[in-house]
Amino acid sequence: MSAPSPHRPPRTRTAVLLAVLAAVAAGLGTLVLVRADAGLTARQVTVGGVPMTEVRAGPPTPGVRRPGVVIAHGFAGSAKLMRPIADTVARRGAVALLFDFAGHGANPARLPGAGSNTSAATLAADLDVAVGYLRSRPDVDADGIVLVGHSMGAGAVTRYAAGHPEIARTVAISLPEAGELPPGRPTELLLIVGGAEFPAFRRAADDAARRGASTGRRSAVVVPGVEHISVLFAARTHREIADWLPGGDGTARPRPIARLAGAALLMFAFGIGVVPLAALLLPRRATGRRPTEPPSDREPDAPAPIDSPAPPGSPAPGGTALSGVPFGGLLLFALAVLAAVVGAAVAAVLPTARLPLAVGGYVTGFLLVTGVLLVAGQRWLPGRFGVPQPPPGTAVSAGRRATARTAVATLALTGYAVLAVALPIHLGLTSALPVGARWWLLPLVVGACLLFLLGVELVAAGRTGRHLLVVAVTVVVLTTSTMVGLAPGFVLLVVPLFALLLGWQAAWATVLRRYAGPRWLPAVLGAALVGWPIATTLPLS
Repeated sequence: MSAPSPHRPPRTRTAVLLAVLAAVAAGLGTLVLVRADAGLTARQVTVGGVPMTEVRAGPPTPGVRRPGVVIAHGFAGSAKLMRPIADTVARRGAVALLFDFAGHGANPARLPGAGSNTSAATLAADLDVAVGYLRSRPDVDADGIVLVGHSMGAGAVTRYAAGHPEIARTVAISLPEAGELPPGRPTELLLIVGGAEFPAFRRAADDAARRGASTGRRSAVVVPGVEHISVLFAARTHREIADWLPGGDGTARPRPIARLAGAALLMFAFGIGVVPLAALLLPRRATGRRPTEPPSDREPDAPAPIDSPAPPGSPAPGGTALSGVPFGGLLLFALAVLAAVVGAAVAAVLPTARLPLAVGGYVTGFLLVTGVLLVAGQRWLPGRFGVPQPPPGTAVSAGRRATARTAVATLALTGYAVLAVALPIHLGLTSALPVGARWWLLPLVVGACLLFLLGVELVAAGRTGRHLLVVAVTVVVLTTSTMVGLAPGFVLLVVPLFALLLGWQAAWATVLRRYAGPRWLPAVLGAALVGWPIATTLPLS
């Protein structure tokens, strides 16, 4: 028997290297987020049920009044999403006030009927509370109030300013429409639109600029190369807003992506950190077997028993292997398309569509039905999808039982997944903590994601290529259903984030399949990665 090697195994060295890299990235991300607050003070208050955050550069100066800027987010946004704009105007000498509309962020109230008159009245009421509070601050110039809004918030602030001539200036970013604005009101209006946004936003900005060109000061600015969300983080957007302030005395250079960069570093750290964590918590699979093969007690060189299940990718009795391209691939593609199309068609009429989660109810139903059909397709055609079935009477091995180690690993990894997605998003992008009805909506949404990802895991049979194929089909069908009117229009704006989260889950699933964990573990972690943002960021309605 040879002596053990004094060197670490290569796989152990890789895990240690990734752990160190994750720690460095997490440290850098934390440092970037801390530096983003440098020179600023923030104070959180709740007035009339509306959560608010005051941001200013330094403490109030006795006898000095500053411009006040109320910043309103868009649909499915939050005060946190608009924080970089607050940082910019605060560093230019203003007092910024962020707030969460009903149904958004930390506001547990529900926003009734998005786009309806009731919804507009709710938005106006919340905005009025924020304006009244900012006016009452001793260091704020009551005659120098500026309103800034994005998308839905842009519509709210322009309507409010049109009816309140005491508002000094208004900034509308990605204004959805200008039809409700009376000619020439508001008089001081800056319109900002991303060059890569849908044409309707550009038309709305041009229309609003023409309506008041003869009676006030209006300017339309197109920021090149950005779309509906990234326009908020463009340096040009921040410079235009800062220059629009009345009497601003700061000259600080905007840093619009500082918080986003810090969050990205944290997310990267969590993303690669799953490798050393899985290596610590889970035993590695024995070499020479596919993840879908049951463990065997025979010697490595012994011949396989006649009744052994076929390895993945080989033709099963009475069926065609999925890896038999092109026929096998077409079978999987057909199942994925059928499941997703049926899910998209019936999601709007399911009870889940009535969940008080705008857009999220439809997405929950879509994932639920698609997952059921994927699971059913795999169960009815196990041989055709490369999922080997053990012979009748085969005992389940001890390695596949739910042991205490498996339970601990599952709990630890699931908690890690929640932190991995919630912490970076909450610190650097938008609010991702459940409030109000989100607490009971969260398990429903996560459950639908779990069923969908279990279906994906089953038909993928442990193959990353198959997994990505099913996920890609799902994203394409969801996008198409929005374009043809089956899904709510706003789904089109969240599809990129949805695709990113599913890609993240696919990467983690590839890592976890290398270890002797339960087959459903990648789906459980993926349900947390995908379901948590859906349940905590989409509006309560």
